[in-house]
Amino acid sequence: MSSVLRDTPFSVLDRSRVREGEDAPRALRDTVALAREAEAMGFHRFWVAEHHGVPGVAGSAPTVLAAAVAAATSRIRVGTGGVMLPNHQPLVVAEQFGVLESLFPGRIDMGLGRSVGFTDDVRRALGRGKDAAGSFGEQLTELLGWFTGDRDAHPRVRAWPAEGLRPAPFLLATGSGADLAAELGLPLVIGGIRGEDAMLRAVDRYRAAFRPSAWADAPHVVLSGTVAVAPSAAEARRMLIPEAWSTAYSRTHGVFPPLAPAEAIEARTMTAAERGRFDAALAGQVHGAPGEVAAALSSLLGRSGADEFLVTTSTYDRRRLLDSYRLLAGVLSLHPAEGSVHPGPATG
Repeated sequence: MSSVLRDTPFSVLDRSRVREGEDAPRALRDTVALAREAEAMGFHRFWVAEHHGVPGVAGSAPTVLAAAVAAATSRIRVGTGGVMLPNHQPLVVAEQFGVLESLFPGRIDMGLGRSVGFTDDVRRALGRGKDAAGSFGEQLTELLGWFTGDRDAHPRVRAWPAEGLRPAPFLLATGSGADLAAELGLPLVIGGIRGEDAMLRAVDRYRAAFRPSAWADAPHVVLSGTVAVAPSAAEARRMLIPEAWSTAYSRTHGVFPPLAPAEAIEARTMTAAERGRFDAALAGQVHGAPGEVAAALSSLLGRSGADEFLVTTSTYDRRRLLDSYRLLAGVLSLHPAEGSVHPGPATG
């Protein structure tokens, strides 16, 4: 195993994906069960996501789900990937993470993003418009200020129990979001949704412009992406098919559906638009037999100099997903320390 794999923490993000023929409560219970497995395998963090009004995703309340995950585990760091701040009042988010950090001290990560609702109807139901993301920087500054006490907004109000606590913040970003993370001195989580070259350029800008803060004294980069490991490359690729089809369908029909079995998707006759989106969703994912995945991850981590990697894999077959994580843990030679709590990024 390469030294870069040995020395890089790997973590798990689970989106609480709903499978065809099952319901959202089952998906949420499966997320908690997967968190226990991830802890036993030695992964560094376990994060949950936020989606509203999406039939294929059950995780609509990430801080509530994070509490359930933290209560079901004992060592792994737990957090959000992420809370979509434009959907919420910063004070409420600070209070929620203050409660989490109070109940599970030293284990809570506060991953934050700038997305708004998936459709116009969802945004209206949330009381937000597309322009809500435009004030993300101000919202983020206010949120951090509720913890430090250093803010201009609402000077006569204090956030209890958040004030004085330090859940570890992370900014989920693409492109210009990396510049905001650098300006505010926050750890950065970034994926290759716009291609690897664009991602690496954003990472370089982030490192060059980073300003030390009360939250981090040095740049900290977490790469995120799909990793599928199976005994053969063909089996690993089939794991990617359910999520790729859901992505393609959402982009062409405006609805993000539950995950379907790979064989059902392979039997479909896709339109040209669906096929184009489907092929694009399959491109650039890390997948293969253990040796192939080890080589691909070592190369990617070497090119980026990333400090961590966040695995975001979803697939229809839960057994195959769990086997993939077990094989990945073997590739990484993960060995959890009994009773230990992994630290967050360095803070000042």
